[in-house]
Amino acid sequence: MEYLTADKGKDEGGCIFCAYAAAPPEQDRGHLLLWRGAHAFIIMNLYPYNNGHLMVVPYQHTADLTALDPETNAEMMVLLQRCIPLLKAAMNPHGYNIGMNLGAVAGAGIADHVHMHIVPRWGGDTNFMSVVGQTRVLPELLSTTYDKLRAYIDQTWGK
Repeated sequence: MEYLTADKGKDEGGCIFCAYAAAPPEQDRGHLLLWRGAHAFIIMNLYPYNNGHLMVVPYQHTADLTALDPETNAEMMVLLQRCIPLLKAAMNPHGYNIGMNLGAVAGAGIADHVHMHIVPRWGGDTNFMSVVGQTRVLPELLSTTYDKLRAYIDQTWGK
């Protein structure tokens, strides 16, 4: 219901990614922000396609992928690479969809701030609910998934 009634990607204070990045780290769990790097961060998707749907987001607010500096590009790729073993250890998916939607017409829910998606996939994770009901069934609360992923990060990446 939250997804159906929400004004997705719109925040009265501006960009939700910028707002979450600017918030104090004590609010990271509530914002589903998992990791803060020097140039980019990892956040869970509030409206996930599947459990464990992550996004790698640069701090720089831009819709233009080509406007990102080399350091930001490099860190985004490193964080993307770190997400694979993170998801593997915490959730054991069978595969991943990884990509970017650049522009609203390409499907970007937050078109004014570039970000990469990492969606874990399992055999049979698409069923009649998606096809007939145009809805997703998530077997785990976002907060439970966050805690699993955060525990792995704390154990293996450090704080």
